Amino acid sequence: MVAAIVLVMAAILFFARLGARALWASEFRWAEIAREMMVTGNYFWPTIDGRVYYDKPLGSYWLVLMATPFTGGLNEAAARVPCVIAGLGAIALLMLLTRRLYDSRTGVLAGFILATSFSFVFFSRHASADVETLTGELGALLLFHHHEERQDGWWVVGLWVVMALTSLTKGLLGFVLPILVIGSYCSLRNGWAVLGDGLLKGSLARRINWVIENNRWLFNWKSIVAIAVGAAIYSLPFQISNLIMGSDKGLAMVYRENVVRFFHPFDHRGPVYLYVYVIFALMAPWSVLLPAALVETHHLRGEQAEPARSDRFALVYFWATFVFYTLSGSRRSYYLLPILPGAAMLVARTLAYPGELRSKIAAFLIKFGYGLIAAASAASIWMTMPPQHLLPGHLALLPPAPARAVIVVLWMISVASALYVIGKITPRRIAISTSIIAYLAMVYIFIFAMPAADAYRGEKPFGLRVLQETGGKTDQIVFYNTLGPLFYLNPPKPIPIYAHKDDLSKAVAQNNVGWLITRRRDLEDMSFPVQVVLTEQTFPWEQEPELRNKDVLVKVGPPSK
Repeated sequence: MVAAIVLVMAAILFFARLGARALWASEFRWAEIAREMMVTGNYFWPTIDGRVYYDKPLGSYWLVLMATPFTGGLNEAAARVPCVIAGLGAIALLMLLTRRLYDSRTGVLAGFILATSFSFVFFSRHASADVETLTGELGALLLFHHHEERQDGWWVVGLWVVMALTSLTKGLLGFVLPILVIGSYCSLRNGWAVLGDGLLKGSLARRINWVIENNRWLFNWKSIVAIAVGAAIYSLPFQISNLIMGSDKGLAMVYRENVVRFFHPFDHRGPVYLYVYVIFALMAPWSVLLPAALVETHHLRGEQAEPARSDRFALVYFWATFVFYTLSGSRRSYYLLPILPGAAMLVARTLAYPGELRSKIAAFLIKFGYGLIAAASAASIWMTMPPQHLLPGHLALLPPAPARAVIVVLWMISVASALYVIGKITPRRIAISTSIIAYLAMVYIFIFAMPAADAYRGEKPFGLRVLQETGGKTDQIVFYNTLGPLFYLNPPKPIPIYAHKDDLSKAVAQNNVGWLITRRRDLEDMSFPVQVVLTEQTFPWEQEPELRNKDVLVKVGPPSK
C-alpha cells in the first residue's frame, strides 16, 4: 500500500505539466528524429534535417512514436512520456530489489529517495534515453537476485533479453552495467578474503575454475543460447536498417559511441575527479546524507570483518558503477545517472536501520548532512524577495521567482518538518523530514518554476513566428550554422543547411534562397543584401554573448520598395 502511494506521488511529480515547456537542448534530437521518421515512413533510419544521426540506437525513438496516440500527436509531451514511464518503472523495480535485500520499509524509502533526487526527476521529465537505461539495468539486477541461488537456470535467457532491449535505447551500457555489477558481486559476495584465495592462490587452472564456479550465471551452456538470443534481438534493427539503406552506419556508430568513446574519447573529456563532486548535484538533496551512508555501510561489525551480503550488493552496485564511469575517458555529469539506485539503497538502508548507527562518524555525518538540508530549506524563503535586493549587476534584472505564494506555503511545511526533527534527532525522523522537504522542493522546481521560466525562452515562439511570416512554406528557407527551431517549423522535407559562407553565397546567387535563419553573430558573414525580419526574443538581463547567439530570420535581397 505504501509502495503504491510512492508511485502515485512520483507519477504526479513526473506527469504534471509535462508538455508545458518547449523542447530543451538535447530533447530536440528525440523529437525531431521521431518526426522525420513519421514524415519519411522509414523507421529504421534516424535523421535530423535529412542527415543520418545514428549516435543512439533506434529503440528510444520508437518509444516516442508509440507515445504519440496518447498525447494528441508528436509534441513535447510525447517526446517525454517514455522517460516518465521508465522513471516510474525504475522506482517500482528499486523498491522490489531493495525489499529483497533488506525489508519493505527500506525498499519504500529507497524508492522515494530515487523519486525525489533532482537529476532523476529531471531526466524522468526530459526526452532522452538515460532513465530507460537505468530502468533496464534495474530489471536485469532484480531478475538476477531472484535467481541468485540457482544461477544456471533458463532465466538467463530472460536476463539477456532484458539487456538487449535496454541496449537498444542508448547503447551497449544495457549489457555492460548489469554484467559489471553482477560479475563484481558474485566475485565478492563471500568477502575479500575468499576473493583473494580464489584469484591469488593456486594454479592457473584453479583460479579459472574459481571464477567459473562463482559466476555460474554466465559460465553455463544455457548462456550460449541466452547470449545468442540477446545478440539476435539487439542486432535485428541494425540488420534491417542495413538491408533497407545499404549502410552499416548503425553498427559503426555503436562501436564509435561505446568503445572508442570509452578508451579514446573524442569529446566530453571531463576531469578524472568529475564524479566525486557531481554526484552531490545529481542526488540532491539526499546526497548530503550519502557520506554517512557509505561510512556506516562500510563499518565493520566488531570482529566480523565482512558486511552482510545485502550490504555488499548495495556497495558493489555503487562502487562498480562509480569506478566504471571514472575509468571511462569520456565523462559528462549526467553519465553517472545509473549510480543513483545504488546510492538510494545505501541511504535508505542507513536511515531505516533500527536503533543507533554503529559508526560514530556516520552518526555525526548524518546529523551534519541533515543540518545542511534544514538550513537550505529555511533559507529558501529568500526566494520570495525581488532579485534587485539579492543579486548584483545585470542579474538584478531577472524576473522574480514564480508562484511566490506557493513558496511560502511549501516553506512553512518544510520548516515544520525540520522542527519535528529538532525535537528528537533520529535517522527515522531525518528520513521523514527530508522526504517532505525533497518532495516539496521537486514539486516547486518542476511543476511551478521551470514551466514559468519557459516564458523567457524564445526558440518555440520564434519558430511559430517564422511560419507565420513565411506563410507556412519552408521550401525557400535555408539554415546557416544553426538548425534553429527545426522541429517547430515541421518541414515536409529537409531544409538546406550551410556551414560555409561561400557555399551560401553561391546558393543565393543561383536564386535558391528566399529566407535565411542564422545566428545574429553570423550576419557579418553575409556578402549579399539581407533584411532582418524577425529576431528571437531578447530580455533585459541577457548580455552580449547571449544576444549574439539569438536566431534571426533574414529576407534575402534588398528591401522591397
